[in-house]
Amino acid sequence: MANLKTWISTFRLKTLPLSISGIIMGTFIAASDGFFEIKILILSLLTTLFLQILSNVANDYGDGVKGTDKGRIGDRRAVASGDISSSTMLKAVIVFAVLSLITGVALIWIAFGKDYIYQLLVFLFLGIAAIAAAMRYTMGKNPYGYAGLGDIFVFIFFGIVSVMGTYFLYTKSFNWEVLLPATSVGLLSAGVLNLNNLRDYNTDLRSRKKTLVVKIGVGNSKLYHEMLTMMAIVTAVIYSSLNYLGLIQSIFLIIIIPLVMHVKRVVNNEKPKELEPELKKLALITLSFSVLFGLGIYLATFEYFQFF
Repeated sequence: MANLKTWISTFRLKTLPLSISGIIMGTFIAASDGFFEIKILILSLLTTLFLQILSNVANDYGDGVKGTDKGRIGDRRAVASGDISSSTMLKAVIVFAVLSLITGVALIWIAFGKDYIYQLLVFLFLGIAAIAAAMRYTMGKNPYGYAGLGDIFVFIFFGIVSVMGTYFLYTKSFNWEVLLPATSVGLLSAGVLNLNNLRDYNTDLRSRKKTLVVKIGVGNSKLYHEMLTMMAIVTAVIYSSLNYLGLIQSIFLIIIIPLVMHVKRVVNNEKPKELEPELKKLALITLSFSVLFGLGIYLATFEYFQFF
């Protein structure tokens, strides 16, 4: 039986900061519009953390039974290494799918109750879709991660659904301008997946896992990485300009410094193994960006911070 250390490693805790970035962004923007409820925040965070762990254990299981993780670079994979049996990992997938569903249902009930039944049903559908997406990245006969579609799903669920969905849970309304910062988080999240696939290019190529990197090549994937990070800042700047209240909103631009340094290391990289620490760095940059951007928007609503 696997020990606790093996399970914690399998949960890949370093990916969790990325998963909560959209929740934090959506919460800050909703709070700047005068909407906040602690129960929604707690349940949103729990649900997204369970979904991320579900994605991680499902990925370990899916790649493990397909043999994709043999000889891979990066964290040790439990099923491929034999540390955890495939049957036990499948049980973990089911457990976290159930936990995600329980907290997700509790979240949408707290947010909508019986007064917003249509919205409740829509979000229930989105929740089930998110669970399915987390599992189907590498699991099943035709996983979308093996067809180069992972970037699209990450962009949609980590960015658009996470940020705009969180905002709607608080406000019960759409603000289409929120699509801009949601796009920023989605693009940076897709960047993390792109890094992962750049690192695993050789093993994915051998196992016929047709990620976007395998399809377009390493050189084009580095250019793609530059575009993802650049456009993430551009969309954030556009939103901030459209909703300008004070200079404090520009505090998120500090993140450009570590982001540029990160992109330079990726573009100049020649050893896939050296991309491993960049995964954690970009995840933390994404979280820091979300906090700084959201905090700046929120503080700008107070007259004390409206200097210009």
